[in-house]
Amino acid sequence: MANRVTAQGGRAWAALVGFLLAVYAVAAVGALASADAGSVYTALDLPPWAPPAWLFGPVWTVLYATIGIAAWLVWRRQAAAGRKPALVWWVVQLALNLGWTPLFFGLGEYGAALVEILLLVVATSFTILYFSRVSRAAALLLVPYLGWVCFATALNAAIWAANG
Repeated sequence: MANRVTAQGGRAWAALVGFLLAVYAVAAVGALASADAGSVYTALDLPPWAPPAWLFGPVWTVLYATIGIAAWLVWRRQAAAGRKPALVWWVVQLALNLGWTPLFFGLGEYGAALVEILLLVVATSFTILYFSRVSRAAALLLVPYLGWVCFATALNAAIWAANG
């Protein structure tokens, strides 16, 4: 099958490193934009179901790895018809991911951050849909990410409502 043709060897491993560097670069920018995120978060009026601040780092570390690996799995399917649009959606969701932290923590714009994260939910959903046409494993790797982003959306909405 044409969809089974995959990039292999050194080029494939270099691409994996590239995808992981891209997602962790987004994480690094987010960390720079939210250097005082822990104190900002704990100072907010939070809903009772809000997780502790320390949980976000470990969760995002794992999720960023799955986001990078998922893109790599799609990229490896060199002959897949839907590969390019799938990777375009991946870039869109990653750009939206990048934008949320500065809006929320850097600027304290909770309403704008809510709109932005809603767009991230949509973009991630489309990414999963397009990834599923190329690699089921890649699409499944993004499901926990979408779940966490949906949870973060609800948390963002609750914070905006309480801290407007």
